[in-house]
Amino acid sequence: QVQLVESGGASVQSGGSLRLSCAASGYTVSTYCMGWFRQAPGTRREAVAVIDSNGSAHYADSVKGRFTISQDNAKNTLYLQMNSLKPEDTAMYYCAADCNGLGYRYWGQGTQVTVSS
Repeated sequence: QVQLVESGGASVQSGGSLRLSCAASGYTVSTYCMGWFRQAPGTRREAVAVIDSNGSAHYADSVKGRFTISQDNAKNTLYLQMNSLKPEDTAMYYCAADCNGLGYRYWGQGTQVTVSS
């Protein structure tokens, strides 16, 4: 059974930093195909940063240069380092794993990030 548990969300001021973690069980992060998504109230869920099946990282234009996705294989954990946070980054952030042509098979429960101006 795959379980993804996000943590690290918080309320911060604009310009601040946070690091989100996604602890995986039942899924090996070294197989790649994981990502971070976010959804703000009244909006559609969007991809923030993903690692594809080849291990390449891809970022949404809105976060390029500010966010970094990484993984620790020893801890079986996916991270999202978020710097220079903006109020528009406010959202629930979700970790996802096991991508295919249709999307991701497994999702975490989410962690809330709130950025105040």
